[in-house]
Amino acid sequence: MTTADAHILAPGLAPTPFTAAEIRAGCPVGRVSIVRTPDGLGSIRFASDDEEGAWIEETALDERGEAAGPVERERSTWLELQEHAAFPAESTSIDRAELNGPLGTLPCLRYTVRRGEAVLVFWFAVDLPGMPIRVERTEGGETRTTLEVVAVSGLPGR
Repeated sequence: MTTADAHILAPGLAPTPFTAAEIRAGCPVGRVSIVRTPDGLGSIRFASDDEEGAWIEETALDERGEAAGPVERERSTWLELQEHAAFPAESTSIDRAELNGPLGTLPCLRYTVRRGEAVLVFWFAVDLPGMPIRVERTEGGETRTTLEVVAVSGLPGR
C-alpha cells in the first residue's frame, strides 16, 4: 500500500515546498511579513484562523513602515495557500540552496520555473512555511527581484 504525498497536489505538478498543514502551523495568528516589491513596502498579517483557513490582512506601508493605505482583508484556505506554489513538474526544477538577504542566511528550497520566455525563481525558507521570501524574474536577459521579505514577526521563538 502506498501513501499519498501531501506535497503533490495533482499528477503533473511538482511537489510544493510545504503542505497545507505545515503552512497552517507556520503561519499563526499575528505572523507579519514585511515585503518589498517594485511598488514599495507592504505588510501581510495573519489576522485570524481556523481549521480550514485564515483571514489575511495586507497593507501598503510608507518608507517609515507606517500604514499608507487601507487594510485589505481576504480569506484563503490553507490548501489555496499551498496551491500558490504548485508548478508544472515539466518546467520546474527544485534544489536546496542558501539565500543571504534581509532575514540573514537561510536554508531554502529554490524553485526555478520556466514560463515561456521568462524564468521565475522562488526562494522558500525551509524554516518559514508559507510564502516565498524572494521571487526573481529573468526575461530578455534582465533579472529583477519582484518580491522580497525584509522582516518577519509574530512567530514563537523569533
